[in-house]
Amino acid sequence: MNLRSRAGRRRLRLAVLLALAALLLLVAAFARQLCPFDPYAQDYAAALLPPGPEHPLGTDRYGRDMLSRVLMGGQVSIFSTLALVAAIAVFGTAVGVVCGYAGGAADAVLMRLSDLCLAFPGLVFALAVAAVLGGGVVNAVLALAAVSWPKYARLARSQTLALRRSDFIAAARLAGGRPWQVAVRHLLPNILGPILVTAALDIGTMLMELAGLSFLGLGAQPPTAEWGSMMSDGRSMLQTYPWVVLAPGLAIFVAVALFNLLGDAVRDVLEGDG
Repeated sequence: MNLRSRAGRRRLRLAVLLALAALLLLVAAFARQLCPFDPYAQDYAAALLPPGPEHPLGTDRYGRDMLSRVLMGGQVSIFSTLALVAAIAVFGTAVGVVCGYAGGAADAVLMRLSDLCLAFPGLVFALAVAAVLGGGVVNAVLALAAVSWPKYARLARSQTLALRRSDFIAAARLAGGRPWQVAVRHLLPNILGPILVTAALDIGTMLMELAGLSFLGLGAQPPTAEWGSMMSDGRSMLQTYPWVVLAPGLAIFVAVALFNLLGDAVRDVLEGDG
């Protein structure tokens, strides 16, 4: 009974966090409709107004409503992060399964390439790649993707190596399954648990790193509303007009905390069920 009670609490916690994450995604998806003002409309007469009834989060140096810009920034930041995590999880898992199942030269070359990527601090390597590609949200996503896929490749490879000689894989081969069919139908479903947990825990990290690139001028470019870029634009006014920095900073904090808690809940449920 005690084990069932703990499992029930874990599932309830996961359900609550999934509902909150879904609410955050809905707000981001319909940000344009929820904005009380045009997030890009400049009004110098209303520049740097403190939070009040008309502008709950104040305005920036150009008179743009901070609440509207935070909402639009969430659309850019959150969906760019989700696209990034999905891309590196799919690509890295595919590479890991191929390397672990097929082996040979492909395994040696791709794993040495992943070693090269892992030899450098991730954000530093991403800064170098982003600097070569130039500014922009797409280039920032590509830069982070280029240095973040190896963790999924190594995880998928290790899981594949542990399962490829299992009885059910041998039975699938004897039944006439082609290598790609065996990998997709029988191997992949059995390694998705750790991949899913890693991806869920990675959302908050990738959101922070994407915001970091934008903060350093290598991500979203003005006037695009993006949380990291907004913090960078207002950092010189932190002591005089703190709401310009605190509003997007608080949004980053809430989103990262929510996705990290969600990742922990997913891990607890999957490990408990396992």
